[in-house]
Amino acid sequence: MSNSKELGTEPIPKVLAKMAIPASVGFLIMNIYFIVDTIFVGRWVGPLGIAAITVVMPISFLVSSIGMAIGVGGASVISRALGADDENHACRTFGNMVSLTVILVFLLMILGFVFEHSILEAFGAKGDIFPYAETYFEIILMGTPFLAWAMMSNNVMRAEGEPNMAMLVMMIPAVVNLILDPIFIVWFEWGIAGAAWATAISYVMSAFFSLWFFTSGRSELKIFWSSLKLKLSLIKEISSIGSVTLARQGTISLLSIVLNQSLFTYGGEIAVAAFGIVNRTVMFANFPVLGITQGFLPIAGYNYGAGDYKRVKSIIWTAVRAGTAIAGSLFVMVLLFPEPITRLFTTEAGLVDLASHALILIFLATPLLTLQLIGSAYFQAIGKALPALLLTLTKQGFFLIPLVLILPIFFELDGIWYAFPAADILAAAVTYWYLNREIKKNIDPYLETKPEEEELVTN
Repeated sequence: MSNSKELGTEPIPKVLAKMAIPASVGFLIMNIYFIVDTIFVGRWVGPLGIAAITVVMPISFLVSSIGMAIGVGGASVISRALGADDENHACRTFGNMVSLTVILVFLLMILGFVFEHSILEAFGAKGDIFPYAETYFEIILMGTPFLAWAMMSNNVMRAEGEPNMAMLVMMIPAVVNLILDPIFIVWFEWGIAGAAWATAISYVMSAFFSLWFFTSGRSELKIFWSSLKLKLSLIKEISSIGSVTLARQGTISLLSIVLNQSLFTYGGEIAVAAFGIVNRTVMFANFPVLGITQGFLPIAGYNYGAGDYKRVKSIIWTAVRAGTAIAGSLFVMVLLFPEPITRLFTTEAGLVDLASHALILIFLATPLLTLQLIGSAYFQAIGKALPALLLTLTKQGFFLIPLVLILPIFFELDGIWYAFPAADILAAAVTYWYLNREIKKNIDPYLETKPEEEELVTN
């Protein structure tokens, strides 16, 4: 039995664990790198170095999100194709994903260099932050095509039931970075440039590993020269779902612009640095939820393609329950130890106090994150682009950006921190209503027509 077949046959809790645990481990290692990288920069470069990374990282991820968008969109098509036993369509889709990623990302990299100063200023590289951000950006941008390839490959590996390989794609840049950071930043004394070179090289290593996987015969999918030729119908199929991920990352980048500008206005450089610390902590604490979401996507897509709606419904609520329980536990830990966490990054008393205060406020509604992510991921998995897009934009686009602009008028800097839990609560409420409506309308009626004696799916 091929690995993809197991997505439709193994018990739901078992297959979710099988897919989610490697993804979670990958996110864990990657976020450990983000934290250690920020610690090195904070202690050997200073708060301006942290602020520079906070400004530049959303830009580099926006460029590389082309690969992620193509990966998520194509993986949705591949999962459903494999569920329907159409391997030819899966391989053709993968070939077009490769071509799209290479063409679009290198084009965006060139545009990034051409409009470098305007981009950095728009994302909040102001005052003393700018020279640090400029150095970091120019080096990181050279690694973004490789990061984009790795992001695309990561999603394809999960779609064909290879979570361990997908985990390694995420782990390799983290491990390489952890090795190179002390060498480049401390030993060579390259400062912020050393952090950038360590990151860029790690992206290259991850990309070469994923390329080896697809060309070594380990993958179910094959790359043929004929499949690399772009077909309009496949581009539309990939982009209809991939545009959801791109819109989400674009909204996150817009949020970064609004946030960094507001933070600088109401709190100066130290507020930007404080959010950089909080953002790293949030990313780390949410790694299990992100892993569950990544594990959920191919299972839901495969079983939807196979017409097994009982398993589809079961995987939705199993993923929501598991993610919420884990997020709740991590949420309590963060609230109990905010100051020790922030002291990992810096010893400056003012920055520690501000970041600890912001951390508590931003985390208040974090347990609701799972529902938001699974809700939008479900519609991506089954190929329904419009609801996936709307739910994806709900938190950052419809609620968080307006709240970040409005609440500081009344509460100054604290208003920015209040915006996060308020947006989480509103987004979770909207997602639950829409997802529950979809299940009752399009899944439950089908299940009611099935014979009662049909074997129940394990919950």
